[in-house]
Amino acid sequence: MKQTSRLFVYWAPRILGILFALFISIFALDVFDMNAGFWKTTLGLSIHLIPTALILVILALAWKREWIGTIGFIALGILYIYLSWGRFPLSVYFAISGPLFLLGILFMVNWIYHDERKRT
Repeated sequence: MKQTSRLFVYWAPRILGILFALFISIFALDVFDMNAGFWKTTLGLSIHLIPTALILVILALAWKREWIGTIGFIALGILYIYLSWGRFPLSVYFAISGPLFLLGILFMVNWIYHDERKRT
């Protein structure tokens, strides 16, 4: 594999994981539309940022162990569909679970490539 391909396979899931965490974090900002007090707003923001925290924890664990990213991101995508099925239009499932599945696949490609490099 060429150097540019190797760099892409390594960095693509990591950069996309950070960007996806930022994308999901945007949805937490709707807490500030409520006319609640400081503590209720803080609690609401904390609750809304739980998915972002899960994504960042899986990303941190997957940084050196790609198999964790493979399993973790695909599991998060399946969990999201399972927990929210029927509540949103189909496009929402593609917008949230689609990137999670893509991240899982990209980490799997990186894991397989990394494993092949170890054997040679």
